[in-house]
Amino acid sequence: MIIPTMKNLFLALLLLTSFAGSAQQLNTSSFLELYSVLHNPATVGSHGHAIIGGSFKQQWSSMPGSPQTGVLYGQAHLSHVNLGLGGYLYHDVTGPTARTGLQMAYAYHIPVKQGSFFSLGLEARLQQLSFDRAKLQAALGTVDPVANAGNRIKADAGFGMAYTTPTLQVGAAVSQLVQSKYDLYEMAGTTLEQSQLYRHYYLHANVSLKVDETTACIPNALLIYLPNAPLEVQAGARLEHSNLLWYGLGWRARQGWMISAGLKLKKKFSIGYSFDIYSSPLNIYEKGSAGHELLLHYEFL
Repeated sequence: MIIPTMKNLFLALLLLTSFAGSAQQLNTSSFLELYSVLHNPATVGSHGHAIIGGSFKQQWSSMPGSPQTGVLYGQAHLSHVNLGLGGYLYHDVTGPTARTGLQMAYAYHIPVKQGSFFSLGLEARLQQLSFDRAKLQAALGTVDPVANAGNRIKADAGFGMAYTTPTLQVGAAVSQLVQSKYDLYEMAGTTLEQSQLYRHYYLHANVSLKVDETTACIPNALLIYLPNAPLEVQAGARLEHSNLLWYGLGWRARQGWMISAGLKLKKKFSIGYSFDIYSSPLNIYEKGSAGHELLLHYEFL
C-alpha cells in the first residue's frame, strides 16, 4: 500500500478542491430532497412553509486535512405573492484552504393546477477563498505554487427551474454562470495561471410513493455536470414510517455508498445522520476512510 507524503497530500487537496476544473467546487449532500436549495434556487419555498436547518459534513475522515463543511440554510414561502425566499451560508475547510460563501435565492411559483406549480429561480453567490500560508509553507517548504496567496472574494450567479406536485419534484439548474476568475498561482515563475469558478449543471428529481397507510418510499436522484469532468451521479431511496422514523440507502458513481437514518419529532424537527462508505479512489492510499454528515432540520408547519 502506498502512503502519500504530507507534501503530496497538501498539494492534492489544494489542487483538487481549490483549483481543478475536474472537481466539484460547490457543496452537495446525502440528504438531497431535504434541502435542495443547495442545487436549485427554484426549489426555495416549494414546501409551502418556512424551514431552517444546518448540517456538518466531514469527508475522508481518516486522512489528515480532510474536507469539513458546515452549512446553515433557510427558506420561506410568501403564499400571497407566490414567492420563495431563502439561501444558505457555508464554511468549508480542506487542509490549508478555506472557503466561506453565501447563496441567496429567489423563486417565483406559477400555479399549474391544484397543489402543483412550476417555478423559476435566481441565485446570487458570494465566496471568499483563503489560505493558511503557515500550513502551506510547513508542508511544501520552498515550493510555493500560490504566488499571490491571500483572501479572494468573488461574486457569481445562477438560474434554475422546477416542477413540483404533492408527490413529485423535478428540476434543472446552473450555478456559477459568470465563472469568476482568480489570479492565484504561477507556473515556471513567469506565467500567471487562471483558476476560476466553473459552471455546475444540475438535474434532480424525487418522488414520494405510498407503500401502505404508514410508510412512504422516496426515491431521489441528482446529476451534476462540469465541463471537462465526468458526470457525477447520486441516487438513492429513503423509507419514512409514520412521519416519525426514516432510513435510506444511496450511491455515488465512482465513489461509494451512503447509509442514512433519521428521526422526526412532532412532524417538525428532524435529526439525520449519513455514513459514507468510499470505495474509490482514496482507499488506495488509506484503509478505513469514510464520510459523516449530521443534519438538523426544522419546519414551521
